[in-house]
Amino acid sequence: MHPAALWKALPDGRVSCRLCSHFCRIEDGCRGLCGVRENRGGALFTLVYDRVAAANLDPVEKKPLYHFLPGTMTFSFGTMGCNLSCAFCQNYSLSQPPRQGKAIAGERTSPAELVAAARRAGAASVSYTYSEPTIFFELMADTADLAHAAGLQNILVSNGFQSRQCLDALAGRIDAANIDLKAMRPEFYERTCGARLRPVLQNLVRIRELGWWLEVTTLLIPGGNDSAGELTELAGFLAKELGADTPWHISRFHPDFAMRDRPPTSPESLERAYVIGREAGLRYVYVGNVRDAARSATQCPGCGERLIERQGMGVSAVRTVSGRCGSCGAAIAGVGLP
Repeated sequence: MHPAALWKALPDGRVSCRLCSHFCRIEDGCRGLCGVRENRGGALFTLVYDRVAAANLDPVEKKPLYHFLPGTMTFSFGTMGCNLSCAFCQNYSLSQPPRQGKAIAGERTSPAELVAAARRAGAASVSYTYSEPTIFFELMADTADLAHAAGLQNILVSNGFQSRQCLDALAGRIDAANIDLKAMRPEFYERTCGARLRPVLQNLVRIRELGWWLEVTTLLIPGGNDSAGELTELAGFLAKELGADTPWHISRFHPDFAMRDRPPTSPESLERAYVIGREAGLRYVYVGNVRDAARSATQCPGCGERLIERQGMGVSAVRTVSGRCGSCGAAIAGVGLP
């Protein structure tokens, strides 16, 4: 157990957790919706500060981030637990057990050990990922401080359901983020994810204000969030509120967890979403979880040349010069582009 941050005591012995937009009021001896923050005697503690359940060295493209330090490796880790209950979760073995009252597993570690591992591996960054980094805020914050001191960048891969207080506490710690925008219908978030849409939209705008490099991912679920009208609204929000240079990753769904009643996303549906994104004015739209060399390549917004080609999760060809198109000289949005 480790003292939690971002909470306040209530007169009746409960605590008000201020970490995410659920704002749980937790009875003494009980845990919040995430399953990893517990009220003990009127004080809140995190149960995952020193329990890392998954750690790997990944290409940064796997996060997915295509415009932040492309071609580099990132040391990625996560704990068990999540503040959402998405029926389609592809990491449910990590995210959901604490919510179900099951044991919290993980290797004992510390922020210093994690940063040392990242440096030994030759990583350019540390990624907080796999489950939901918000729920291991204390471990993330301390690790991020040490990572910056060691010359490493910090990446947040998240569902975007933080509280405003949490985002602001991460302001000087995070350098880039990939945020899931799961749908544009409040009822989808409420019914399928156990959350609300509005805080995610507000947080995306706030992240842009904080100056982090931002990319957005949408898992395209057949019959769930893939209508032309909804995708047009979503792409329009990205272009208008976050800017046309915001990369949008359209990810292919495959049946998993509690949503095995529908087929994988069809190639035709992915192509339609791609076209909708481009027609909305987004300059960088990508298709993921499927082999598509054309739709995974970064194209010049000026002349259309394929500038960064990708194969699998890695960069296979580069035709940029100091972040500009090698053909027409147009600037390509991003951080640390070759």
